[in-house]
Amino acid sequence: MTYTGEHLIPGELGHLASIVSLIITLIATIAFYKSNKAVLPEEKKSWLRVARTAFIIEVVAVITTIACIYFILSHNLFEYFYAWDHSDKTLQPEYIFSCLWEGQEGSFLLWTFWNCVLGCVLMIRAKKWEAPVMTVISFAQFCLATMIIGVYVFGFKIGSDPFLLMRQKGILDNAPIFIDQATGLFKQNYLQFLRDGQGLNTTLQNYWMVIHPPILFLGFASTIVPFAYAFAGLTNKDHSWTKYSISWAAFSGGVLGLGIMMGAAWAYESLNFGGYWAWDPVENASLVPWIIMVAGLHTNLIFKNSKYSLKTTYLFYILSFSLVLYSTYLTRSGVLGDTSVHAFTGADMSVQLISFILIFFIPAMVLFFLRKKDMPTIKKEESLYSREFWMFIGSLILFLAGIIIIGKTSIPVFNKIFGTKIAQPEDVLFSYNQVQIFIVFVIGALTAFGQYLKYKDTTKAYLKSKLLLPTIIAFVVTIIFCSIVKIDYTEHGEGFLIAIYIAVFSAFYAIIGNISYVFLVLRGKIKTVGASVAHIGFGMVLLGVLLSSSKKHILSKNTTGIPLFEKTKTEDPAENITLFRGLPIDMGKYMVTFVGDSMNTRAKQRVFTIHFQDKKTKKEFTLHPYWLKNNRQAEGFGATPNSKHFWNKDIYAYVSSWQKQGSDTTTFRASEIKVGDTTFYSNGMLVLNKVDINKPNSKYPTITPDEMLMTLDMTVISKEGSKFPATPMVMIKKDEAKVIPDTVMAQGLVIKFNKVLSDKDGRLEIGVKESNSLNDALTLKVIEFPFIGILWMGVIVMVIGFWMSVYQGVRKLRIGKEITT
Repeated sequence: MTYTGEHLIPGELGHLASIVSLIITLIATIAFYKSNKAVLPEEKKSWLRVARTAFIIEVVAVITTIACIYFILSHNLFEYFYAWDHSDKTLQPEYIFSCLWEGQEGSFLLWTFWNCVLGCVLMIRAKKWEAPVMTVISFAQFCLATMIIGVYVFGFKIGSDPFLLMRQKGILDNAPIFIDQATGLFKQNYLQFLRDGQGLNTTLQNYWMVIHPPILFLGFASTIVPFAYAFAGLTNKDHSWTKYSISWAAFSGGVLGLGIMMGAAWAYESLNFGGYWAWDPVENASLVPWIIMVAGLHTNLIFKNSKYSLKTTYLFYILSFSLVLYSTYLTRSGVLGDTSVHAFTGADMSVQLISFILIFFIPAMVLFFLRKKDMPTIKKEESLYSREFWMFIGSLILFLAGIIIIGKTSIPVFNKIFGTKIAQPEDVLFSYNQVQIFIVFVIGALTAFGQYLKYKDTTKAYLKSKLLLPTIIAFVVTIIFCSIVKIDYTEHGEGFLIAIYIAVFSAFYAIIGNISYVFLVLRGKIKTVGASVAHIGFGMVLLGVLLSSSKKHILSKNTTGIPLFEKTKTEDPAENITLFRGLPIDMGKYMVTFVGDSMNTRAKQRVFTIHFQDKKTKKEFTLHPYWLKNNRQAEGFGATPNSKHFWNKDIYAYVSSWQKQGSDTTTFRASEIKVGDTTFYSNGMLVLNKVDINKPNSKYPTITPDEMLMTLDMTVISKEGSKFPATPMVMIKKDEAKVIPDTVMAQGLVIKFNKVLSDKDGRLEIGVKESNSLNDALTLKVIEFPFIGILWMGVIVMVIGFWMSVYQGVRKLRIGKEITT
């Protein structure tokens, strides 16, 4: 049966390409393996030609698959479930690629694409290591290809097909509008009722979604290269691979670190949890492989220069890639669905994902233990004053930090496997911070101290002469800085505050120590400063994290006492100030005014204009936080923050709730009062200070003889102590009385003068009305992040250092080959 309007060719072509990809990668894997095992040169070359051809076909197949999905998304072919589930007709063109990798299948394809790129580079540059290294990468491609074929083998589903039609998926089976009631089949014209898709998730409609996942997945994919070199070394019993893996490990560390911090910047700019890092399980799962990769890079350098730590290098590279696979399981299996906002909760691939981990980890570890005895070792102990000793200590501490983080993150997995009910700590952030801050201190100090040590041994006199000056400078700078900035974070006691101060010194020491090393020891030679530049950036990242977190300050204390929402685990109305349109509100350092809102129809954003004026300097700025319409919910909006960047801080704000003016059905409550008396309302009290007769004001600048203006000078005092003036009036002219009420927007009050009850004792009657519909209102959370710019600048410097290290490593290999030839 044919269906009107269906476009089947893109799906059939894409599915065919994915099947070709699966088969051809298996052929490439076998051919590379045969080439590696071949003894005769001609046989080796013959298998290598087959393997290369197969891998190139694989690249074409992967690109074709991606192109077909992009075509389906960009042309709004909602007969395909993937298009309907991830896009809609109003989506901006720049977010089409975002739709591609929003889903599990598309993200696996992105990973596969980067493996294709890395494989092509390795086929050009790996030389004698091409066959064994590409065997591993081709087999990884085969495993990734199984994730998107969506076929059943003996009743077991392998992968998830991104080219399934809506009628094949079963989404529309229970919708009468699509089904012919007489036949029970889909109507031939069912597509005319399927007018639009669900759309991209609100929080993902951001430019970071376009650039962050590709960089992060390149980082994930690149961890396989050091792993592949290590596996090749174990297979071939040849440990010379270590000199080639250093540049790849530096590349992986730089790209993966950049990808992780891009995610932090995205969270800071677009998510409303008020920061850039929340120790979310998925964040942790991406961080740990990076930590282990950096540890492996350092032990790799140790072996290259001193022949120590070969076994540890093998282990760290195996673990780094294995932890990437484990993070894939955590993210995509649904096991973190209740504990992470980032986790996929779609098709259950738990068995397949676990198999993916084990099929790489177990053979690598078996080979490691089989070859362990044959690995070259130096029986002489390292000197306490050698660089390799302290680099090894630093690597072990990084490894320990990673194990602690992944252990805490894996509690849901542990509970699922063993049926336990281990609960997360009440304060999740502090449970991580209280351990990691001491690791920060040690690592920060070692990145400075370790640079001045030489391999093999270092004389005490040399060490003292080089280290004394930067140590003194770092100590003095820390004292001066902390005396000016005054970190007073006492939420977790004096002990943790002391640890923060020590960690701040460590961060300054890392920065100053490495800057001094560049000029005092390396004499500013740009070709050799990659590691020092990376360490300087790392120190800046540590300093930025410590200062922006410990000095983070909530500016938006609720002084009005009007909560527009109830307290939740993530949001406290006491930390959100209520603003009424056009009414300036005192917010401590600033006077803040909700100027207005507008709807950006194209971007589906309700943009709020918030004006800030510094009460001391009178300087002004405007923020534009917005709410983004979520197509997946009838009335759903997602809050997106906005920040004002100063050289020493950020003012960060987002709208936590918004209330549009509605109809007012409340009535006035009569209350008796006289001068000096007090009457109450739900959130405070009203005081009558005095009664003015015929006193001109802005509404009545002049009063004629036949008029009498009576003005009540009143003060409204909220429970929180905030005071607001109120001046209800009555104008009497020719025996007619005109009542002029006054409104106190911040308290939702309308006050009017009703009548005089007694001239003798001055008793009056006023009317008081409390209403939530006086004006458009919103609640705003405003946070000050001091010195957060140091963090972002540190990320840039650190990544530059990694890239300089990559260049330095490639250059050394090239020079070595030239000398050899």
